[in-house]
Amino acid sequence: MTFIPLQEVGRAGQREEPRLHERERRLPPWFKVKISQGPDYKDIKQIMDKLALHTICEEARCPNVWECWNNRTATFLILGDICTRRCHYCAVTTGRPLELDREEPLRVAQAVQALGLKHVVITSVNRDELEDGGAAIFAETISHIKRLIPTCTVEVLIPDFEGSEAALAAVVAERPDILNHNIETVRRLFPSIRPQGKYDRSIELLGRAKQAGARTKSGVIVGMGEGAEEIREVMRDLRSVGCDILTIGQYLQPSKQHLPVSRFYHPDEFAAFKSEGLALGFRHVESGPLVRSSYHAEQQVS
Repeated sequence: MTFIPLQEVGRAGQREEPRLHERERRLPPWFKVKISQGPDYKDIKQIMDKLALHTICEEARCPNVWECWNNRTATFLILGDICTRRCHYCAVTTGRPLELDREEPLRVAQAVQALGLKHVVITSVNRDELEDGGAAIFAETISHIKRLIPTCTVEVLIPDFEGSEAALAAVVAERPDILNHNIETVRRLFPSIRPQGKYDRSIELLGRAKQAGARTKSGVIVGMGEGAEEIREVMRDLRSVGCDILTIGQYLQPSKQHLPVSRFYHPDEFAAFKSEGLALGFRHVESGPLVRSSYHAEQQVS
């Protein structure tokens, strides 16, 4: 097993030349990841390639890909790998999406079955050019998984569907075990970091999902210029609409073209956020430097 500084790691475990902004070249000592491509990691990689599927683990260059894949946990990326939005923190490719793949939901379910997963996370790019934002594909994917693997729990990490109540209802109707929509940042920074989204729209979506009976979840990434009190405000806003689960992780700049890191939070600060979140009433809070939305997701279902 090898330890590699995070800034030297590229997609799916390939070492690359450092791509991060100069201020990130010297990361704090807690930013090291274990590189271990065991049999489970390789199995997931082969199945994804065989079925022509995408994972957010690869597309967003998640630092936990080795840990999760070696534990047979992966987050599927549906609706293609090209996003119609350009958020200033995200590594996913932006552009004109390809034609919708109607067979993708079944292939995802087949991959879940082949991998023997007990819990699966499904997310997507934004597809604002579609009338329903891709909600029907989400719904079909949940349906196929529950039909083929009835014992597998399903978490969906959905976009805001531009506020469409019908699109959200179509996903909730398939009864995912967890419905996740990430707020990502604080109210003040939202317009500049997520220019095609709206803070209140995201909060309202989570509220509607909760009212419809879903177990809801959201996530924040810190280090983009916010203050600690602003993070607490986000937590209070999420709890005001009944959000059940919260994740908080450190922002890492994917490339020089992305927003630079404003500061690195110490692990003790993440621990404090977790304590405050639990005190506010969240059922589960996952908070740490390397935490991402689906990190330890299987532990959040019960």
